[in-house]
Amino acid sequence: MKALLICSGGFDSVTLAWRLAAEQSLGALLTFDYGQRHKKEIEAARLCAERLGVPHLVMDIAHIGRQLSGSALTDDIDVPHGHYSEENMKVTVVPNRNAIMLTIAFGVAAARGLDTVALAVHGGDHFIYPDCRPDFIRLFGEMQARALDGVAEVALLAPYVDTDKTEIARDAARYRVPVAETWSCYEGGEVHCGRCGTCVERIEAMVLAGVADPTPYKDEQYWRDAVARVKGA
Repeated sequence: MKALLICSGGFDSVTLAWRLAAEQSLGALLTFDYGQRHKKEIEAARLCAERLGVPHLVMDIAHIGRQLSGSALTDDIDVPHGHYSEENMKVTVVPNRNAIMLTIAFGVAAARGLDTVALAVHGGDHFIYPDCRPDFIRLFGEMQARALDGVAEVALLAPYVDTDKTEIARDAARYRVPVAETWSCYEGGEVHCGRCGTCVERIEAMVLAGVADPTPYKDEQYWRDAVARVKGA
C-alpha cells in the first residue's frame, strides 16, 4: 500500500502521516488551501512532509472555498469557544468540504499511481461534521470504486473513524510525533488559543491518553470548564 494522505498540518493528520510512514505506506501528502482564515496549518503540513521525506502537494481551491461561505473557518465570523459537542460549534462547518477534498484526492492518487487515499477523521468529529461519519466514509469509498472502475484501484483509509482523538494521542506518543510542530487552532495566533473547539479537544485527548503535550496554549485551563459544561448538560 502507498497512500496519498490528506494532511491539514493538524494534530490528527500529522499523527496519521507518521503512523503510515512507520508502516512504510506513505506516498505523499496533499494539503488544500480552501481559503481558510490562516495558513499556519499549511506550513505545518509542509514541515511534516519535509521531516518524513515525502512529496507535499498543495492544492489551491480557494476559488471554491469562497463559494462555501458562512463558516467561522473561512469568513469573518467569530470563532466559537467551547467543546465540539456544543451547539455553537456548527458555525465551523464548511459545507461538503471533505467530499470535495476526497474527490480531488482520488483523482490525484489515481494519476500518481497511488493505491490509497487516507484521512484522519475520527469519532469526535461525528457530532458536527456529516462528512466525517462512518457511513459517509464507507459510501464515498464505494462511489469512488465505481468512478474509477477500469481506470485505477484506489481504496479509502480512515483508521480513526470508529475511535476518538484519545487513540490518536496514543499514536502520537507511539510514533514519536513532533506534536509541537502541528497546528490545530482555529484562531491562528502566535500560539494555540486553548479555547476553540479543536484546542479543547486536543488538550482533552492528550490528558485522557496520559500523554505529555509540549504545545503552548494561551489559556491552559479553559478546556476543563468546557468539558465540564458538556458532561453536566
